[in-house]
Order: sequence, then C-alpha cells, then structure tokens
Amino acid sequence: MTCELWRDKLDAYLDSECSPEELAGLEEHLRACSACASEALGRVRLKRVTQAAAMRYSPSREFRLRVKKAIQPKRRPIWAVARMPEVAAVGLGVILLALGLTLWVRHAARERALAELVDLHVATLASANPVDVVSSDRHTVKPWFQGKLPFTFNLPDLQNSAYKLIGGRVTYFEHSPGAQLIFQIRSHQLSVFIFQDRPEMAPVSVGVTVSRELAFNTEIWSEAGLRYVVIGDASPPDVHELGELMRNAR
Repeated sequence: MTCELWRDKLDAYLDSECSPEELAGLEEHLRACSACASEALGRVRLKRVTQAAAMRYSPSREFRLRVKKAIQPKRRPIWAVARMPEVAAVGLGVILLALGLTLWVRHAARERALAELVDLHVATLASANPVDVVSSDRHTVKPWFQGKLPFTFNLPDLQNSAYKLIGGRVTYFEHSPGAQLIFQIRSHQLSVFIFQDRPEMAPVSVGVTVSRELAFNTEIWSEAGLRYVVIGDASPPDVHELGELMRNAR
C-alpha cells in the first residue's frame, strides 16, 4: 500500500478509530517509513496545540465577580430560616463544582504531559539517529549518562528475557534533563523515560498506572525520587513486563 493511502488513514489512527487489521498494517508501515512517521507526529502536535489553545481562555475579574454574585445566596430574613436547606444545597453545589474543576484541570495537565512524552517517543523512532549511545550492554549504556544527568538509575539484566537494549539518549521534559532508553521486543520498540520526580512536574501519575494514549500503551510509576514512563506500541503485558524488569533492576 502506498504512502498516500496510509496517510489517508492517519487521522482515524490517531483517534483510535482504525480496525485491528488497519491498525496493525499502519503501525508496521510507520516503523518502516520515516516520512509517514513524521507526518503522524506533526498531526499529533497539531491536535495538542489545538487542545492547548482551547484551554487558554482565562475569565476576567469582572466575569468571575458576576458569576460569584449570581450563585451567592442572598441574605434572608429570620422568617425564611426554614428555607436554609436550599442555601446548603447551593453551597454544596458550588463545592462540587470547584472539586470537579480541580480534577478536570489535573486530568488535562496529565493528558498534556503524557502526550508530550508520546511525541518524544514518536520523534525518536522517526529519527535517523534515535540514540546517542548504541549498545545492548547495560554496563556501557549506564556509565554513558554519568555527568550528563543529575541522577543515576539502574538497568535490568535482559539476558534471559525477550527484550533487547538498543541504546539511550539524553532528552528534556518540562525543561528538565532525563534519560530515554530504547528497548526492543520482537518487532516493537519501546521508550523508557526517566526523570527526577519534582513537585512542580505535571501530575502524570501516582504509583503504577497503565493507560493507552494515541495507540500507544504506557506504564508509569515513581520510585526513589525518580519518575519512570514506559511507552510503546507493544501489547499491555509486554509494556508491563518491561516495567517490572526496570523496577527489579539492581
């Protein structure tokens, strides 16, 4: 199938609307065609920029005051005390609204952060030189990061596993340096991102979580002051197993 026909299916692919057969064929094509992979990355970024632009509206002070005045219960005379449950209901509604807004903002920040890491993963695989240190030996890759990052990490022994270490590179997320490691299992390549787990970072997750973002499976956890994110188009069990190997690395 030509690139033009595959590109006609990119939007459905990015919206997770492809059939299983189209999904498998398109993902195989993206791994082999850097031009289509770059086109997919561009469309992902356009979707994220559009989403971010829609969230930039900030209500003015006058608008907030009008809303506050509209929902604020009016003072009632003593004879109206019997209607106090109505006031309590309004107050509860405001609290629930504020709580829902807070949760929505946190969810939106999490989605933006995870989408940025997916972009990094796709851009790396589409690059002609995806890694700066090319080696399947963890004793070569880990020392390469010394002096380049403000932290250290362990890599697992993959000798008796289905995974192969391809190499690694220094990357940046929210203006902080981190490690991006590339692993391979069968025909799939996965990224493992490692960053310092700082309070000001977007709340990607708490504990180990598994999710799906733009046709990629992810697993995220924090440990010993570091945040780990595994991203790849491999199956959820394969992504989880790599996460287990990283957590058990010594």
